[in-house]
Amino acid sequence: MYAGKKVVVVMPAYNAAATLERTHAEVMAQGVVDRVILVDDHSRDETARIARGLPATRVAVHEKNLGYGGNQKTCYRLALEEGADIVIMVHPDYQYTPLLIVAMTSMIASGLYEVVLGSRILGGRALKGGMPFWKYGSNRLLTAFENLCLCAKLSEYHTGYRAYSRRVLTEVAWQNNSDDFVFDNEMLAQIVWAGHTIAEVSCPTKYFPEASSINFQRSLRYGLGCLSVALRFRLSKWGLVRSRLFPGSGAH
Repeated sequence: MYAGKKVVVVMPAYNAAATLERTHAEVMAQGVVDRVILVDDHSRDETARIARGLPATRVAVHEKNLGYGGNQKTCYRLALEEGADIVIMVHPDYQYTPLLIVAMTSMIASGLYEVVLGSRILGGRALKGGMPFWKYGSNRLLTAFENLCLCAKLSEYHTGYRAYSRRVLTEVAWQNNSDDFVFDNEMLAQIVWAGHTIAEVSCPTKYFPEASSINFQRSLRYGLGCLSVALRFRLSKWGLVRSRLFPGSGAH
């Protein structure tokens, strides 16, 4: 609980047995998290078994792999069922430090922001933290194009470390989004479309063998998906196309 608001951390998990306990311990050590919801997307390791032994944790297991976006849909549905006021997505692979939970929570609890992103780009330490150069370069190019199309000024759209207010999760139609990795990008575009405020905090980058990562082929497909989302947003704003991601008029 923070400032009278219930804080729930969601963990979309897939083969996270090696890092789950360390991540969970650091999450709970922040002292503001009321509940952790871990959704295991049909892992091949002991992720679900380990999660069931962790305190203050609700575990859901998909009978088949639904994908990263499909996993998040279950995460947010369960978080809303738990009565969460603030929902923070923390990957259980320990790539994003849970030490920022209090800062991100306070920014939403203050009422100043509806969304807070943990940015790997702010602070200029992404490459020093181990981000591959090709990922860094594609991140910067995609972000520049997305900022142009969305008329926004985010440092990156591709972080998996995010905090949302309950209001955002009940007003944005994330249920219509992809079940794949582009879900994250679609959700940010929807949030900008709806006129919600977004803040960013600098998040140290950590790349190591146990941290999850998608290969070049999947990254290419993700990048093309991001370009498509940005273009659909702009065309919807101009009233040239209709998309279920961006309902209603483009004028806000």
